[in-house]
Amino acid sequence: MHERHTHSSRHKHRLWAVLALSTVFMVIQVVVGWWTGSLALLADAAHLFVDAAGVGLSLLAVWFAERPATPEKTYGYYRVEILAALLNGVVLCVLALVILFEAWERLRRPHEVLAGPVLVVAVAALGVNLFAARLLHAGAGESLNVRSAYLEVLGDALSSAAVIAAAGIILLTGWTTADALASAAIGLLILPRTASLLKQAVNVLLEGVPPHLDLGQIETALVAATGVRRVHDLHVWTLTSGREAMSAHVVVEPGTPADRILEELHVILHARFGIDHTTLQIETEAPSLLQISPRS
Repeated sequence: MHERHTHSSRHKHRLWAVLALSTVFMVIQVVVGWWTGSLALLADAAHLFVDAAGVGLSLLAVWFAERPATPEKTYGYYRVEILAALLNGVVLCVLALVILFEAWERLRRPHEVLAGPVLVVAVAALGVNLFAARLLHAGAGESLNVRSAYLEVLGDALSSAAVIAAAGIILLTGWTTADALASAAIGLLILPRTASLLKQAVNVLLEGVPPHLDLGQIETALVAATGVRRVHDLHVWTLTSGREAMSAHVVVEPGTPADRILEELHVILHARFGIDHTTLQIETEAPSLLQISPRS
């Protein structure tokens, strides 16, 4: 039976822990942000809400990806993970724009902010986000879904730091505009990493070549195998994070045993490029006219 576990599934217990932490502190930030009138803390809570939603989507995607393939969905539900990452990125973009708009409104009409409670909650939130980032760090390099969650909590740690700075300035100087500026900084922090996440997800959905693989190197390695003359119709794409697929037509010399060449090519693809899901069509090139012409 084909193994249905993805790279994300190996880290789902960590994802559950991050979801619990994010949800608890989101509620705390909303209550304190509303009480103190801090837009920066509310923006951080909104960011944390998207973090929690993103992790929830990641866990849902892991559950879908582990379901077996069917006659209608022969690859199973691997792509649900990528769709979750794409949706997560879109929501983050919208959130960033909303935060920037609200920050602009606060700059035009400053509000009073109770900085003391804001500072306490922001420091605690920073600690929670750094702990969550540490939990997800190991899986961020393996799974696009875990990476999206990791980037979210890391970005939220930066936004918590901005809230801490704003609260400190207000306590020392009484300059409440710092709260609106911190909110704008949070919005701007979200946008670049969201663009990177969307770019990766779209590349997978468009079945682009994975960034860590070079099509030319793969072709060169295949042609270097004994008996292979050339390769054409070579395609490499990503099923889900950590699972690449490849298909190609391989032209071999006449008399080359198909089973031997297939075994050798599969070994090359697995050992050098980490590609295990391959479809190779062996084609035998016809002998040249010089080879088949009768002797004079």
